[in-house]
Amino acid sequence: MTAPVSFVRDDIRAMTAYHVADVPEGFIKLDAMESPCHPFAGDASLMAQWQETLAQAALNLYPNPAASGLQQALRDAFQIPDAAQIALGNGSDELIQFITLLTAKAGATMLAVEPSFVMYKHNAALFGMNYVGVPLNEDFTLNLPAVLTAIETHNPALVFIAYPNNPTGVCFKREEVEAVIRTAKGIVVVDEAYGAFSHDSFLPQAGSIANLVVMRTVSKIGFAGIRIGYAAGCAKIMNELAKILPPYNMNQLSLATAKFAMRHFDRINANILILKQEREQMLKELSAIGRLKAYPSEANFITLHVPDAQILFETMKQAKILIKKLHGAHPLLEQCVRITVGSPEQNDAVLAVLRRTYSS
Repeated sequence: MTAPVSFVRDDIRAMTAYHVADVPEGFIKLDAMESPCHPFAGDASLMAQWQETLAQAALNLYPNPAASGLQQALRDAFQIPDAAQIALGNGSDELIQFITLLTAKAGATMLAVEPSFVMYKHNAALFGMNYVGVPLNEDFTLNLPAVLTAIETHNPALVFIAYPNNPTGVCFKREEVEAVIRTAKGIVVVDEAYGAFSHDSFLPQAGSIANLVVMRTVSKIGFAGIRIGYAAGCAKIMNELAKILPPYNMNQLSLATAKFAMRHFDRINANILILKQEREQMLKELSAIGRLKAYPSEANFITLHVPDAQILFETMKQAKILIKKLHGAHPLLEQCVRITVGSPEQNDAVLAVLRRTYSS
């Protein structure tokens, strides 16, 4: 029998699946903005407590995310205001998907800047929304006049602003994002996936601005493997979102791990501070290497413009280092690569390759 693919939507058949790179044994993986080590590594007592927590998880029962206590643990760890309601997602990706679905009326428009996180545009297409992408300036800063004009012209139901931005690492000016929130009549999602590494956050305003939803994740602070994202916003929006989130979208082990981690947030925050220090050291070292340009970053990665992105990608791969080649993804990313900030040893390995390649 022939597979009945003709019944699949034509637009989906025309799409390309998101590619997750294989990691050969012995490679340094710096292509996906993960933490370089297990968050509890080096602390035998903490590791044992975490394992005991997992052993007590009720694997035989469906999870109840709303009653898990994780929302309060997140509220305490990140000082999320009491006025904000919190929704949990199976990673930020799931929250992006369902927030898009929430607004996907016939003829509705999503607006985002470009280049930014590819899943915004992907979900607009998936749910049949019109999509408007507003290019950034050449230095990856926000072209605020163009964004505000596009909002006035298209009246988007949904606006995504990554703060700091991915894949560029640049954090837009706060007053510019505030202008976007004021101008938009629809929902504005400030995606702070990398907020833990930034100087600023809109979390303190969550719940007090009617059209603002602040989205975050624990993936970048050491827990990419447990797939937990969260969104905070005013009750009216979050109550509507709760209607369409799957009732058992989390799992017991992830909920238990995240709640445990928030109780030991001092350890997690120490790891964050180390990575921020490594990022600043990397930026300093990169500025001394000729023939490349490192863009300012407030994330856990650095975006570079290089003479030939493909050659550097292959050179790094020969050195058993995986980085992300951005060239070809958007015109503004021509000859750019993105490198996750790793451990001191991993960063030294990256710098050694860059010095050999570009210092001559």
